[in-house]
Amino acid sequence: MADSGDNSKTALIDGLNGLLADYTALYFKTKHFHWHVTGPRFRDLHLLFDEHAIEIRDQIDIIGERVRKNGAMTLTSIGSVAKATQIADQDRTDLSAEDMVRELRDDNAKLVKSLKELKTHAEEVGDNATDGLIDDWTDQAEERVWFLSSTLQ
Repeated sequence: MADSGDNSKTALIDGLNGLLADYTALYFKTKHFHWHVTGPRFRDLHLLFDEHAIEIRDQIDIIGERVRKNGAMTLTSIGSVAKATQIADQDRTDLSAEDMVRELRDDNAKLVKSLKELKTHAEEVGDNATDGLIDDWTDQAEERVWFLSSTLQ
């Protein structure tokens, strides 16, 4: 039977790989919306979605490296990302701009919730580096939620 330290470490790795999947899926969705947004607010949303996609993309490698630095293997394919993510696919290209903003807001809010849960696991195993990064990632995700929420008002 594994001790609680091993269980905590497993929970941290599973959480990091889930986060890796979520960030990868959210990056693709945000770029999809960047490419397909239309309407009177096209320019503003096109640029906002691109800024958000770049911010999300820039975290993907760091998350994967945290998994590896913790002695585990990362996700290996689009299929493994699809199995591990909580971010729903969105293949439609005809969504309204508001529906795109709403969906991205809700997805980023899911990310905030996951990050806060993951912080507990990082603290339990004493992974200070991951713990600190989670604070930054949470702040960034909360800011995206704020921007997207404000855009809907």
